[in-house]
Amino acid sequence: MAQNGSEGPLVAGVAGRYALALFELARDERQVDSVAADLDRFDSLLKESADLRRLVKSPAFSAEEQTAAVTAVLAKAGISGLASNFIKLSASNRRLFALPDMIRAFREKVRESKGVVRAEIRVAEKPSDALIEEIKTALREVAGAEVDLDLHVDPSLIGGLVVKIGSRMVDASLRTKLNSIRLAMREAR
Repeated sequence: MAQNGSEGPLVAGVAGRYALALFELARDERQVDSVAADLDRFDSLLKESADLRRLVKSPAFSAEEQTAAVTAVLAKAGISGLASNFIKLSASNRRLFALPDMIRAFREKVRESKGVVRAEIRVAEKPSDALIEEIKTALREVAGAEVDLDLHVDPSLIGGLVVKIGSRMVDASLRTKLNSIRLAMREAR
């Protein structure tokens, strides 16, 4: 799916098709985990480098320029094999703009194949490893499956947490509770 909604269904469709093709090839070659690790490494590079994000998103660069640039980045990062070929193919086909969504879609295919459910957790501050394990255990029981946590720190929550699994969401944040109290107090006037 598109990250911020502005890319729309075209990116979601392109990303889904590319991710499915890569997943099937990686599965057939028994390289799903290594491809996932390489894509994660490239995704980390994207998050760290504004220049790389600009290269990936900007239509101003030609396919040749994008391919040459990502080839150099991949070599420097030690990313090779299927993941490298996939990223270079995306660049040469002028689909590099959809790469972040392709990586997300690939991760989802991997989770599905392993029976793992994704849970998005927002917390006010980074929890201890022990608390993360408690959250995972509780979510495993609720989901009836292994859970992959996507943890985000959001200080605006003040305290508590917000959990989203699929279409289900539980908001146990202090911010929401305070807003509820504030609303109740206004109605009581």
